[in-house]
Amino acid sequence: MNQLDALRQYTTVVADTGDFKQLGAFRPQDATTNPSLILKAVQKPEYQPLLAQTVAQYRDRPLDEVMDRLLVAFGREILSLIPGRVSTEVDARLSFDTAATVARAQRLIALYQAEGLPTDRVLIKIAATWEGIQAAAELERQGIHTNLTLLFSFAQAVACGQAQVKLISPFVGRIYDWYKKSAGAAWDEAARSGVNDPGVQSVTQIYQYYKRFGIATEVMGASFRNVGQITALAGCDLLTIAPELLAQLAANEAPLAQVLNAEAAARLDLAPVQHDEAGFRYALNEDAMATEKLAEGIRAFAADAVKLEKLMQAL
Repeated sequence: MNQLDALRQYTTVVADTGDFKQLGAFRPQDATTNPSLILKAVQKPEYQPLLAQTVAQYRDRPLDEVMDRLLVAFGREILSLIPGRVSTEVDARLSFDTAATVARAQRLIALYQAEGLPTDRVLIKIAATWEGIQAAAELERQGIHTNLTLLFSFAQAVACGQAQVKLISPFVGRIYDWYKKSAGAAWDEAARSGVNDPGVQSVTQIYQYYKRFGIATEVMGASFRNVGQITALAGCDLLTIAPELLAQLAANEAPLAQVLNAEAAARLDLAPVQHDEAGFRYALNEDAMATEKLAEGIRAFAADAVKLEKLMQAL
């Protein structure tokens, strides 16, 4: 049995890509996208007709609506190839505007419904700012399920659990990147790999806390830099993995054991945590890594959204 098939025994495997033509090879349950992945996909020749068709059909509409229609066009194609859910992201430039995030999410869901797709197959991705988490709480009350992304800290995970969001995507690789860069020459790759990887440790802490306190929010590790980070989280609810790493897992037949276990986590001696807005903002501020990576992630997604808009305007 290869490692990808072994991983499926413990964890729901999700593909992290906008390149939906790659999905058939790996048989993921779900798929996730973001503005950067969509931008990367539409620059490939095989996806340019989808971009051109969407822009031509809705050229008279506001640019933000054309963008949403393009995201939904990709989501529609992805859903035709997988049995589960697709995650579609709200514009990162709305990350600090609760009302605008709710409105954009509602429009995305309406566009999916217009395509005849059931809403339970769509997760709306929202940055895990305080405003984004409050928007997600409101959307969940409306029956619109959410995936809170750009999540780097325990404080963000606590607030998402309180908001009863459907799913969170804690970022493993970007946490790893920050600590490796911060350590510089002192970084010991071997000593900080596997279960000692700081990104893996972050997801493990969140997973164990959720299972200990019966929090129903699903934990989906994301943003992996290497296969070792993935195998160290075998047993996590879901893991969203880029095609390149899915291929590496499929090509490796080394044994893969379950690491995270919900029953074991439920027996841990952990203290409950609650955050109001002030407590959340202070806890996030105290975490230099999470503060920096959240801001950096929003800027990067926003910049790629602008690039995507410019591509559409050029057609």
